[in-house]
Amino acid sequence: MDLKSILTPELVALNLEGTNKEAIIKELVALAARSGKISDTEEALRSVFERERQMSTGMKHGIAIPHGKTWAVRELVACIGIAREPVDFDALDRQGCRIFIMTISPLDKTGPHLQFLAEVGLLFRSAEKREALLAARTPEEVISILTSAA
Repeated sequence: MDLKSILTPELVALNLEGTNKEAIIKELVALAARSGKISDTEEALRSVFERERQMSTGMKHGIAIPHGKTWAVRELVACIGIAREPVDFDALDRQGCRIFIMTISPLDKTGPHLQFLAEVGLLFRSAEKREALLAARTPEEVISILTSAA
């Protein structure tokens, strides 16, 4: 999967302002809506919140990967946000999260969703990449970090 074709500079936010899980998810869905690929923002938001109620998407190392599946998109939509301060996202390591990658996928297309999550998951095994993302100053720099070889 080519992350550069999915993540564009307008889908990267370097200063998320939310201070809790709900606010971060709302901010990310609004960011993803900038793609123009979401036909119903409220439905997209509902799908991400529903998935989050099933099990937190807070991972480890300050990363959360909220996601949802809905009829409100025809193809995978993704965005990335970075928060200035750690946000409690019920992460596996009980640490606050600052890096958020959200995807919204069509109900009938599981492959791209799983491939994206697997690829993104591999990227964050690198402490250097995480630190570089937190230090990034532009959306283009974020995309370059995410798409560069390990």
